[in-house]
Amino acid sequence: MAIETLYDKDGSINALQGKTVAVIGYGSQGHAHAQNLRDSGVSVIVSNRRESANGKLAIEHGFDPMPVGDAVAQADLILITLPDEVQPSVYADAIGPNLKPGAAMGATHGFNIHFKTITPPDNVDVIMVAPKGPGHTVRSEFERGGGVPCLLAVEQDASGQGFDVAMAWAIGVGGGRAGVLRTTFKDECETDLFGEQTVLCGGLSELIKTGFEVLTEAGYPPELAYFEVCHELQLIINLIVRGGLNYMRYSISNTAEFGDYYTGPKIIDAEAKKRMQQVLADIQDGKYAEAFRGDYAKGFEWFKKQREADHNHPVEQVGKELRAMMPWLKPVVV
Repeated sequence: MAIETLYDKDGSINALQGKTVAVIGYGSQGHAHAQNLRDSGVSVIVSNRRESANGKLAIEHGFDPMPVGDAVAQADLILITLPDEVQPSVYADAIGPNLKPGAAMGATHGFNIHFKTITPPDNVDVIMVAPKGPGHTVRSEFERGGGVPCLLAVEQDASGQGFDVAMAWAIGVGGGRAGVLRTTFKDECETDLFGEQTVLCGGLSELIKTGFEVLTEAGYPPELAYFEVCHELQLIINLIVRGGLNYMRYSISNTAEFGDYYTGPKIIDAEAKKRMQQVLADIQDGKYAEAFRGDYAKGFEWFKKQREADHNHPVEQVGKELRAMMPWLKPVVV
């Protein structure tokens, strides 16, 4: 069944008129939601540490950052845009104790609500608007007069107005200009985690590293290996984003397209699909969330080791040198 898609004409900003929206955190998504809603005529306040880089940016943008508890106590809609791992403690310390009955609590990702690391009281609405793009794009598209498609979900509708408030939020950040897709916290969270782990981040990172290793271990120059398994990804991804796999295959050589069909299934085979299915099962039953929360409780000990190991992978070292030769890429060193 096709997912329901809504636009500006299907809702109104009116559900937020005369109300105060508190944006908790002024990072990637926070800055975009705060500015777009304000520009849409909504009263917005921001909570962020004033002395931090994001806090200083909020001040530069005309906001007066305040403590979390103070912002929540004043707000009718609280948008939590903090990193997933810190949200439960911030909720327990400052958000939950200051929530007003009848208020709405908004998420931009379903992780903590779905896995119940945050359990709001029964007398508040729990809603989600998740733009399918980074915050800087949410902001720039809004300023251009467009918008980024958003996912919308209502997990708890205590007031009976949860959908109207969520739709007003989506419209206020520009989502209604592009399309607002109705979903659930469960579906958004589980598909998001699966995509990140198997394809977009985890799967892609391992493909790049392994392809680089196979070529260099076979004696090929690391510079050529980098170009073939990493640099040219942008060309392929841009084609896919613009017109799907069909347009990508239409645009590449017959040699490359033949190799796509001939070799692709040998790399991602039935066994790889089974492993993907197990990854999905681990997400669905909470094993992944448990591992994530458990490592965070240990100071992200395992996570930091993996980050350091991959930071020094040869593909990263070679890539840094080659990117420096291409200033048009605006290379970044991290």
